[in-house]
Amino acid sequence: MKASIRFQLSTMMFLEFFIWGAWFVTMATFLTQQFGSSGQQIAMAYETQAIGAIIAPFIIGLIADRFFSAQKILGVLHLIGAVLMYLMATSASFEQFYPYVFVYMIAYMPTLALVNSVSFNQMSDPSKEFANIRVLGTIGWIIAGALIGYGFHWETKNLLQYTFYLAGGASAALGVFSFFLPDTPPGAAKGEKASLKDIIGLEALSLLKDKRYLIFFIASVLICIPLAFYYQETNKFLNEIGMEAAAGNMALGQVSEVLFMLLLPIFLKRYGIKKTLLVGMLAWVLRYILFAFGDVGDKVWMLFFGIILHGVCYDFFFVSGQIYTDFKAGEKIKSAAQGLITLATYGVGMLIGFRLAGYISDSYITETGHDWMTIWLI
Repeated sequence: MKASIRFQLSTMMFLEFFIWGAWFVTMATFLTQQFGSSGQQIAMAYETQAIGAIIAPFIIGLIADRFFSAQKILGVLHLIGAVLMYLMATSASFEQFYPYVFVYMIAYMPTLALVNSVSFNQMSDPSKEFANIRVLGTIGWIIAGALIGYGFHWETKNLLQYTFYLAGGASAALGVFSFFLPDTPPGAAKGEKASLKDIIGLEALSLLKDKRYLIFFIASVLICIPLAFYYQETNKFLNEIGMEAAAGNMALGQVSEVLFMLLLPIFLKRYGIKKTLLVGMLAWVLRYILFAFGDVGDKVWMLFFGIILHGVCYDFFFVSGQIYTDFKAGEKIKSAAQGLITLATYGVGMLIGFRLAGYISDSYITETGHDWMTIWLI
């Protein structure tokens, strides 16, 4: 791969995940501080991610694999996202905020599959090359969290609306930049008449005929139920128990993600995809046990250890799953297949998880906040 193309792909990944990390981590805290939102309202806001992920394969399978170049769709979606971020920042109530975040996630979630498609299209051996490109996305998430927690202190200053301005600016930049990315034309289905099967992404569902991939798909749905608790509740949890610069500290999880992403190709080669996925799933169990018993006193190390485990939790399951999906998919459905795994990991499972997290959060309210030990052990 040429150095210039590597730079372009790395910049794309950096901005893609800087945008997400700049507002998504602290949204629950923002909604609580700004609007006094309930657990169910916060769950509704986070569920928009799952809805966007469910819709994403339909958008990708119909458009990116058939009619338009992936990088052009990526640019349009991020420019739309920049406008929606501004509208979210200036919302006066949850009722006004919710429609904007709903539409935003429908626009944003397909871009996760699109950046993978643009990257894989330039690679001769994704199992070796992808992790080195994808790691820049993790660095983008880290820098976003560090700016919010350590630099601007927006959590403690009750100024989290500025996270949406930050994300909106980055979204506008990536929107423009996307039109200069290497061309990723429609797949082998270009020019074919679109049938109902194409519109709803049934071509990618053919992957589920493979028993091994079906097991992986089901496991992806199930593991994302507890994952939703992490995204929705952790920042609120850490702020509530008195941890300073919670968003910045949570970025340590992405620091470990960088390390383990670089180790992932070695682990995959030595132990294979099955054992890699299993290690990733077991790490989630250990993480929530640490959160249940940790505190900001003598057991603060447990909280930091739980945060740092994110590298194993995310890389060994989700990134390896993206590589596995690309391996299983044929040329004709390359983008639709990435949309399918996005549906499994960020769609169905998280939709269930976010709803459960909101219900459980409201069920364990105490006079001083929440019964977090019970929440995490559940």
